[in-house]
Amino acid sequence: MDFDTLVSMVVWTVSGAVLLCVLMLVDSLFTRYNDMEELKAGNMAVTTRLVLKLLSQGYILSASIAAANRLGTALIVSIVSFVLLFVLEKTVEQLLSRWGNLELDHGTQLGKVGYGLMAGSLHVTGALIIAAFIRG
Repeated sequence: MDFDTLVSMVVWTVSGAVLLCVLMLVDSLFTRYNDMEELKAGNMAVTTRLVLKLLSQGYILSASIAAANRLGTALIVSIVSFVLLFVLEKTVEQLLSRWGNLELDHGTQLGKVGYGLMAGSLHVTGALIIAAFIRG
């Protein structure tokens, strides 16, 4: 491994970490509760949801880095994927609310781990689909 590869690895890793932080911050703006306050209070449902969402975004970023020749392309693919996952989550949440009277956001805020798992698993499923598409 040469010096240029090591520098590239550092730049890609730092850029990816910054992007993931920004995406998770944006995500937290769209919940009915304060993610950080719930984490501090020990809400395992919120923690589970956030961990699954972070893993999903990290997996997508990994796939985009593996497939992209340029850092900018990988970051853009991750942002577009975030939007897709956000739309998927909100759509399924609305369907579950209407058809099953199941409020994922509210249940997650109440600390019901099953709700957090369900909300997070929507992202994992979407990430697997998106990463498969990215990798071709």
